[in-house]
Amino acid sequence: MIGISGMRGTIGGSLTPLVVGRMAGAFAAFLQRSPGSSQPIRVIFARDSRPSGPWVRDAAVAALVASGMEVIDLDIVTTPGAAMMVKHLSADAAVVATASHNPIEWNGLKFLNRQCVAPPPSDAAAIAALYHANDTAWAPVENLIIPRRNTQTHALHIQRVLDHVDTLGISTKRFKVVLDSVNGAGCVATATLLNKLGCQLVHLNGVPDGRFAHEPEPTEKNLTGLADEVRRQHASVGFAQDPDADRLAIVDENGKYIGEEYSQALCAKWILSRKPGIAVTNLSSSRMMDDIAAAHNSKVIRTAVGEANVVQAMLANKAIIGGEGNGGVIDSRIVPGRDSLVGIAYILQLMAATGKTISQLVDEIPKYQIVKTKFPCKREDADKAVAALKKTFASEKIDTQDGIRIDWPTAWVHARPSNTEPIMRIIAEAPDRAEAEKRIASVQEVVQKTIPSAAH
Repeated sequence: MIGISGMRGTIGGSLTPLVVGRMAGAFAAFLQRSPGSSQPIRVIFARDSRPSGPWVRDAAVAALVASGMEVIDLDIVTTPGAAMMVKHLSADAAVVATASHNPIEWNGLKFLNRQCVAPPPSDAAAIAALYHANDTAWAPVENLIIPRRNTQTHALHIQRVLDHVDTLGISTKRFKVVLDSVNGAGCVATATLLNKLGCQLVHLNGVPDGRFAHEPEPTEKNLTGLADEVRRQHASVGFAQDPDADRLAIVDENGKYIGEEYSQALCAKWILSRKPGIAVTNLSSSRMMDDIAAAHNSKVIRTAVGEANVVQAMLANKAIIGGEGNGGVIDSRIVPGRDSLVGIAYILQLMAATGKTISQLVDEIPKYQIVKTKFPCKREDADKAVAALKKTFASEKIDTQDGIRIDWPTAWVHARPSNTEPIMRIIAEAPDRAEAEKRIASVQEVVQKTIPSAAH
């Protein structure tokens, strides 16, 4: 699978050393032909904790070095940590060996550009074209540079987060926190952060060996162990990370999974309560963000789905908080990308400053139900469906920067083609599930008429 931010495949299946080397070589060739790259071109390499990580690193680094890149190896660090180090080390790009929330048999390469985000679609297409053409630019021996190691990432990342919270104020609360790091890349840095914040830490799956104790995506069905431990420990809160630690899910003090949508919502509640301003999120994220912004004399800007789109809008509009509904919290002052450490620190800060529990804070935010569906759909058919929906719902408030989002006074629907696979996604949100399903059905009816084979 080659997508907007790199590639993924299965170990022992589609992802082989040859494939990894070919893709890393294509990325190096792309960098060599990009205007403004330094000489030599400096590339950060990082990986999550998957057991396949060492050979994926060796294959990728071999191709990068053979292409004349100056490689700085960070070893096992979080994806937000790697993004932070691009700017800190004045690098031209980063390559991260990760498959995000995919199971242990998956791995891949994620690319970050000089702006510390995934390349824009045009650049991603150019990299993919170089890969398919097996187009490389191997360097002569006099241009080869021995890779070097850097071990600063965790310490620098933690300090940057601590610089934006009241460490003493949080520490005096002595919160008991249950953390499930799924034996991923977030184990070391997050445990250190919580200790510096004076928390009583109960760490589940805290060895960064990539042996995921459960399915690694931080969804409710995968976090029953975390919920049980929060109840058993009478803890203040439970946090769950995905393997590369860019996503955050929350369990309240009663052991109830409150969902990834609340990660950015609670962080926005803290940041905007202190300083009204602009928040940025994508078109598929909950209306909770609008409610929180309105309560604090602030504004929400919505973007196309994708971390890079949110970050670019944040920087362009001087936004003070941003994120995505998949548990992604972004403070571009710390890391220009989703960062579970930022989310954890800001939620603890909100609890400390207000004296309220997670469940009490959640109860203060209007509640909605989100319903999601998807179906196989070619890109050209999805474009036809979007055009038909635009015509049918012309009298409603619509946004067409990424598929189509239709807003009603109490609900919205977002229909969009996937960037990575031939499917169309439809997401609806309303105060209750029945209304959300009704809105999805109204959209599906139009899609079905336009593309008879779709939306079953």
